[in-house]
Amino acid sequence: MSNQRLIYGFHAINARLWQNPKSIVELYVLENKNDTRTHEVLEKASAERVRVHFADINRLNTIAKGARHQGVVGFIDASKNHVHLEDVLENLREPAFLLVLDGITDPHNLGACLRTADAMGVHAVIAPKDKSAGLNATVSKVACGAAETVPYITVTNLARTLRELKEYGIWVVGTDMGGEADLFHYDIPENVAWVMGNEGDGMRRLTREHCDALVSIPMFGTVESMNISVSAGMVMAETRRQRVLRGEAG
Repeated sequence: MSNQRLIYGFHAINARLWQNPKSIVELYVLENKNDTRTHEVLEKASAERVRVHFADINRLNTIAKGARHQGVVGFIDASKNHVHLEDVLENLREPAFLLVLDGITDPHNLGACLRTADAMGVHAVIAPKDKSAGLNATVSKVACGAAETVPYITVTNLARTLRELKEYGIWVVGTDMGGEADLFHYDIPENVAWVMGNEGDGMRRLTREHCDALVSIPMFGTVESMNISVSAGMVMAETRRQRVLRGEAG
């Protein structure tokens, strides 16, 4: 099946079992593994009628291509996890909080961004189909289950998508070293989509041109830049902090 994707590790497997069990094609579990986490996986898989195979460590290592699988490996039908941006936006019950990743190709960075996005209550992560890391086993592992809970929406034309966000009343804010405001003195809009470029080149020109504002992250030390997942974590945390304060004030 062309849409099959590998996932592994307890976080990714459990998240998929609880969030979208019908997308699981089959699971492979280390034979004779007798611990609480394994029992929980097997019980949930049985309840959801997910096919489970028991395998020795060599076979699991081969299936997982040498990754640290913790004794649980699975294949999912990725086509059953597709979410449209309109589905997310039209079902929101609070101001929109989105993260747009332009040109993030490292799966470890994407996984870390998804994990923080889940923690900070981001409604969806958006990325262009080209020149971006897709969801794969590494992303799922690093995200610790967040790849199964935070909608990851890939779009053909990012500039057009940013225009659509504006039509929904969402303010598109890019991060840039030369931003006219800094993160700690910027009044983040109620409905916001943060746009992050890659660590080396930043946002692409057309993406930058579609931003309503550019905001910098202040640097107080000697380094000139930060890892994209760290930068994204800072803007997401600041957004959530301001929302909490606004809620307490209201």
